[in-house]
Amino acid sequence: MGPQAELLTELFELKMPFGKYKGTYIGDLPEHYILWFSQQGFPKGKLGLLLQTMYEIKLNGLSYLLEPIRKQKLGTAR
Repeated sequence: MGPQAELLTELFELKMPFGKYKGTYIGDLPEHYILWFSQQGFPKGKLGLLLQTMYEIKLNGLSYLLEPIRKQKLGTAR
């Protein structure tokens, strides 16, 4: 598994550590919340990288690529 695949996997391993969506997997955050971060500025570090990744996925209509990962990690699909 390459670095990009590992990053996508982490979207369903790490949960939001604060805020309204505390405890929600990064990969399951609502689009409006991710857009808000894009306007306010992403946090530094791994969390910011994952939020930026989700922003790019949503912006480019690639959310469907996450379904196999979600199913594998969480046992559920949307």
